[in-house]
Amino acid sequence: MPTKETSNSRRGSAATKKNAFCSFCRKSYRDVGPLVEGPGDVYICAECIDLCQSILDQEQRRRGPSKSLFSDIPSPRSIVEHLDNYVIGQGSAKRVLAVAVHNHYKRLSNGADGSNGEVE
Repeated sequence: MPTKETSNSRRGSAATKKNAFCSFCRKSYRDVGPLVEGPGDVYICAECIDLCQSILDQEQRRRGPSKSLFSDIPSPRSIVEHLDNYVIGQGSAKRVLAVAVHNHYKRLSNGADGSNGEVE
């Protein structure tokens, strides 16, 4: 049955995990402790994970805050005024749509900043 083959191959990989080393710094499992296993016998130690995280943090700080998707979010009133140029009547529908579009822009803008602010 395939289950026995799978368990045998797992035993073999468990034996190689004890001899595993970090693919980045080449330190052995015995030197650095537990390793995170990636695909294809690739391992990374906690020290290298911390180093990678600090590099990514520095790059994020260097780039500065992410740009806003919109320079200014139109108010629901200005959206209704714009819709008045194209839609005749339907005042309540235009108001509902304008508020929904305004809130959608706010959600997109807040998502770009990473904050989860309250929308109207």
